[in-house]
Amino acid sequence: MTHNNPGQLKNFLNPDIIEAGCDEAGRGCLAGPVYAAAVILPKDFYHPLLNDSKQLTASQREKLRPIIESEAIAWSVVAVSAQEIDELNILRASITGMHRAIAKLKVRPQSLLIDGNRFYKYEEIPHTCVVKGDAKFASIAAASILAKTHRDEYMLKLAAEYPQYGWEKNMAYPTKQHRQAIAEFGVTPYHRMSFRLIDDEPTLF
Repeated sequence: MTHNNPGQLKNFLNPDIIEAGCDEAGRGCLAGPVYAAAVILPKDFYHPLLNDSKQLTASQREKLRPIIESEAIAWSVVAVSAQEIDELNILRASITGMHRAIAKLKVRPQSLLIDGNRFYKYEEIPHTCVVKGDAKFASIAAASILAKTHRDEYMLKLAAEYPQYGWEKNMAYPTKQHRQAIAEFGVTPYHRMSFRLIDDEPTLF
């Protein structure tokens, strides 16, 4: 039986094994790396704010990040560059990032909970893909928060270097302002050249 957090999040799929939750941030962005995180939480971990990072404000995510990093049994975050995204494609780059994050964990998980519906097997560790997993399992939610906060921190540094693109606000997502800036100023070394960077049609983001 799955133990429920007082909120909506489940603490684990299997109570008897070490599970790591994995997620990424920045997959739909036009520039910058995609970040992937893997987190192993204590089975009884609870924080009232913990949720899918997209449901939280930036200040809530920043508040949760040090709590997750100090209370997790193990965690890791890795970045996969725009160049690598262009070489691999974004799906492969995201999964490669998750593999690297899992490899960096100081405790080896016995099972993986993956946000989304696609994953390539990592070594001999069994995995379960969970669509919208960051709103269902605490460890995936924690991974989503670490990936997002680490990526945002990096994009703020790049925004200072390339102020014309508004990355401090849009984090390189395909906003109208970002696309207009690309049309006006061209691309940076951080743009993903395999993505459609300029688009006259309305975007769905």
